[in-house]
Amino acid sequence: MSVALGLCETPGCNALASLQCPTCLKLGIKGAYFCTQDCFKGSWKTHKVIHQLAKGENGNKSSDEYNPWPSYHFTGKLRPYKREPLRQVPESIGRPDYALHPTGIPLSEQAVRGSAQIKVLNDEEIEGMRVACKLGREVLDEAARACDVGVTTAEIDRAVHEACIERDCYPSPLNYYQFPASCCTSVNEVICHGIPDTRPLQDGDICNVDVTVYHNGFHGDLNETFFVGNVKPEIKKLVEVTYECLQKAIDIVRPGEKYREIGNVIQKHAQAHGFSVVRSYCGHGIHRLFHTAPNVPHYAKNKAVGVMKPGHSFTIEPMISQGNWRDEMWPDNWTAVTSDGQWSAQFEQTLLVTETGCDILTKRFSKNGQPHFMDKI
Repeated sequence: MSVALGLCETPGCNALASLQCPTCLKLGIKGAYFCTQDCFKGSWKTHKVIHQLAKGENGNKSSDEYNPWPSYHFTGKLRPYKREPLRQVPESIGRPDYALHPTGIPLSEQAVRGSAQIKVLNDEEIEGMRVACKLGREVLDEAARACDVGVTTAEIDRAVHEACIERDCYPSPLNYYQFPASCCTSVNEVICHGIPDTRPLQDGDICNVDVTVYHNGFHGDLNETFFVGNVKPEIKKLVEVTYECLQKAIDIVRPGEKYREIGNVIQKHAQAHGFSVVRSYCGHGIHRLFHTAPNVPHYAKNKAVGVMKPGHSFTIEPMISQGNWRDEMWPDNWTAVTSDGQWSAQFEQTLLVTETGCDILTKRFSKNGQPHFMDKI
């Protein structure tokens, strides 16, 4: 089978190249050759403009032309756009039990559903978690590089999917209870579980990308909220306070602390700044199972069961909103939005309780461990 050759489009490179941009191929754009994946990624911000020009000024068909739920009353301005086809994972990559199940039901999780018993990981399991979480962080960093004005959330999903495959990871969300993408992308008033689609991100948006990878039997879960272009000061404040809520919660994680105290810390800080805490979604235990005990609510005076012990692994992932704490769901049965249409932000880390405190298994290794949004402040 012959391979077409051209000159690499990266400025100053001009090497013979056979890699072609998949989006260009889909749109029928001729050429678009790159010699390596590094050249392709390095040229992405300038190259992607070609896609927008080919699609027209407004990108793919907007919600004015695509409305899957004519009778649904949206709470905010965001609308669904068309999705890209389900992405495939090479058979050589190990996958969780729900990956090939027609219903996407995780039978291993169902087997312990309702149990409040929290697994204590042994040394081998802890090492497995450390590796998976480190890889998850690398994948989210790739998503951060892709997140920009004019980029669609489907393109972010593609970047996440390819980064998972490159690291011999299965993207945990894919087919989890039939979720149709490799990550969650939650824009503006979307609280969580947004499905990537062909809507181009707009100047002033915020976009949360939630990544989980499955590697050698373990899941690593994290998310961040990114600024897209020039974000209003009041929205920046929402994102900053949400991150502070997570950090303050992490600060109390140590052996002997009650899981219910996490919500008290988060709500106190959020309310002090005039924001509310979403109650319908919580942090969770994670290891060989994607979601398991303990449940970790983020609101005050909750009734979470359990006391932290060395070897416990779980997430904290507060969702903080401008308006009230209530949510509703789009008819896709995944996208959770604020009931008043105001905006919401979220951050998440996977933690391991140690003898003296905790390790942030999904921490960022550059910029002093700070999240990506702080690079733009």
